[in-house]
Amino acid sequence: MQATADVTKKEISWSSWKGQAIDLLYWRNVKQSGAVFSSVLLLLFSLTQFSVVSVGAYLALAALSATISFRIYKSVLQAVQKTDEGHPFKAYLEIEIALTQDQISKYADKILLYSNTCMKELRRLFLVQDLVDSLKFAVLMWLLTYVGALFNGLTLLILAVVSMFTMPVVYEKHQAQIDQYVGLIRTQVNSVVGKIQAKIPGAKRKEE
Repeated sequence: MQATADVTKKEISWSSWKGQAIDLLYWRNVKQSGAVFSSVLLLLFSLTQFSVVSVGAYLALAALSATISFRIYKSVLQAVQKTDEGHPFKAYLEIEIALTQDQISKYADKILLYSNTCMKELRRLFLVQDLVDSLKFAVLMWLLTYVGALFNGLTLLILAVVSMFTMPVVYEKHQAQIDQYVGLIRTQVNSVVGKIQAKIPGAKRKEE
């Protein structure tokens, strides 16, 4: 019974987290999504101008300035009003934030699974287990050389964040038209891949 309850609790927790992420990306709460979006963009733009160490130090100083100022303000206010409200951050200090052994094991297992899967897939592609997949991977890497020449990693990350907060909303409003165009593109790509497979010896997939 306890194991079942733990599994149910984890499923509810994951569903809740997933629901919150979807709400953020689809701008269900405009203020919350706007705050997260602007904060992430501000951080990324800061990293384009300053080093990671400088940005981290400035953020820590800003947070400390705010908490220290608030602590001093509350202490002075309590002294003037002669009240005993205690530490202003007491409720937050009492929150348990330590990771449990089960959580660490769960995350470690997931990381191990993803790492093994990634290594197997890379081995399959680089050692040409399937010629078509290896050719597709080579084309992707070739395209990425042009992308890397135009944008650096931070610029791509900024574009990815902007896309995450804009594309879901756009797709939700124009789903039918987008699906139609994607279907046409997919048909053309499959047609080109089929022609290439027919012309390259050994490129045709084995029928299962």
